[in-house]
Amino acid sequence: MTSCNGRAAQPFVVTRGDDEIILNSMAVKTEKELSETQRSLWLKAVSAIELRNVGYAISLLQEILKQEPEFLTGRQLLRRAEVTKTKSAKKSFFNISMAPIALMRAQREVKKDPKRAVEMLEKILEKEPYNRQANLVLKDAAVAAGWPEIGVFALRTLLEENSRDVKVLHELGRLYHQLGDSDQEEEIYNQITAINPLEAEALRLGKDASAHGSMKRGGWTQAESYRDLIKDKEAAISLEQQSRMHLTGESLDQQIAEAYTLHQVEPANVDLARRLGALNEQKEDFEAAIGWYQYAADLTKGADAGLVRKASDLKMKSLEREIAAYEEFLSTHDAATELHARRSEQLKAAKGKRAEILIDDARERVARNPTDLQLRFELGEILFNAGQFREAVAELQRARQNPHARLKAMNLLGCCYSELEMLDLAVKQLAEASNEILSMDATKKEIVYNLGLVYERMGDQEKSIACMKQIYEVDYGYKDVAKRVESSYARNVPGA
Repeated sequence: MTSCNGRAAQPFVVTRGDDEIILNSMAVKTEKELSETQRSLWLKAVSAIELRNVGYAISLLQEILKQEPEFLTGRQLLRRAEVTKTKSAKKSFFNISMAPIALMRAQREVKKDPKRAVEMLEKILEKEPYNRQANLVLKDAAVAAGWPEIGVFALRTLLEENSRDVKVLHELGRLYHQLGDSDQEEEIYNQITAINPLEAEALRLGKDASAHGSMKRGGWTQAESYRDLIKDKEAAISLEQQSRMHLTGESLDQQIAEAYTLHQVEPANVDLARRLGALNEQKEDFEAAIGWYQYAADLTKGADAGLVRKASDLKMKSLEREIAAYEEFLSTHDAATELHARRSEQLKAAKGKRAEILIDDARERVARNPTDLQLRFELGEILFNAGQFREAVAELQRARQNPHARLKAMNLLGCCYSELEMLDLAVKQLAEASNEILSMDATKKEIVYNLGLVYERMGDQEKSIACMKQIYEVDYGYKDVAKRVESSYARNVPGA
């Protein structure tokens, strides 16, 4: 069984008082797994969101979740719709929240019927999507129901409103630990230490998560001890000592030679191949390091994502260094020379190769998890940056269904249409995205700015400047907005 992020479902431990309860991480349902009736409701809900008929969308999504509570994407879109509705609703002085009473009822249901508790909590969150206590109880109920991914979503919702809520971050770190997701757990504890560098518990738990993740990737958790992974005990001790040293010069070459000799004896030993990759990386022989990391990844048949990622990261690092060298040369040499022209072509080729690697990696991630709309957005963004606008459109259109990536996807989609000279479609897309954001935050500034550029390309200077003025009123220093707005007034001065 596989969860929404492609991770195999595994048992995990939830501590409640003095009891330990073993649960299973159940797979979330995807759009493809919905029945025909449910899928029809889902498409209607997405369409209603796009038409800004938020109330109707909420009722449709609630109906779907009653039937398929594990449909996480539907729950995410529901929460986004509820947030939009709440932000646009007029505040009433006499509006008294009934959430505390409903919360008490839901809390009583968590132990008896957690699935029913989840339904009850959704009624509270419809009107107060960022209600802290309701989301915390939703986490408990979801975990008790065997839906830990929904528990993660509940905590992530709270962090969306306040990313520095350390208590919620700790809750999320513990949940990732129970799920066995060491990489995410480590990331959460790193966030906590960034907020409070002196918090000892977060430092300790972050290191534990990092160590556990390394052990899992190396297969160490299946052995009685890490030394059992290497038959030759002396080789194990040598590798342990070498890993603690930062080698240079002759000593580094010597260690590479020794590791290679051991590799010839045990060519299927993943740890030796990984060691050779690390040593060559330390030597800054990136070509050799990439080869060894790829060899190690092939030995694990791609099961160790860390090795695959390491090889990919080094390819990028090598290319970035090459690109930086070309750019430095071009900035300091005469543009009229033949060598300058040749270096320009080499720079263009290196950038093209970098784009290919990024696109291939993104396509591979999408192929492994085709229903993950966040991965679709990332692929669309990379295709856009590489100038492959037509290819980007299809990915970004699908990514709009992801409530967390929706606005960014609509912004890039508008820019794609603009680049493809479909200016009316660009205006429609960017205007819709702008209307979905109430406050002039960073995302809305970018969207409104791009909308202004499209109007300018259409020759509608009045609408273009109107967009720029919206930004000018709140952020004088944003890009070249001040210059554009002020020059528009100068053009209107008699005799100017």
